[in-house]
Amino acid sequence: MKTLLSLCAGLAFATLSFSALSAPQMLDNTNQQLRPAGTVSAQGALSLDDLEDKLAEKARQEGARAYKVESAGGENQMYGTATIYK
Repeated sequence: MKTLLSLCAGLAFATLSFSALSAPQMLDNTNQQLRPAGTVSAQGALSLDDLEDKLAEKARQEGARAYKVESAGGENQMYGTATIYK
């Protein structure tokens, strides 16, 4: 039983790591050859982390390889924009 549980846990972690590879990454100095390809925006987030997750999801839907958060604001509900790079 413990072996089966360990195997299931290992498969779950492996699946998570593969899905993380396909998600766009926050732009940094190593992404020098990427070109701006537009912007995405999000609203209604409850925190900055939630806002970043929403922007990353929209960047992924647009096929971006990276994104850079350009603006964020709000009080009870956050809103923001990000430039996407391909």
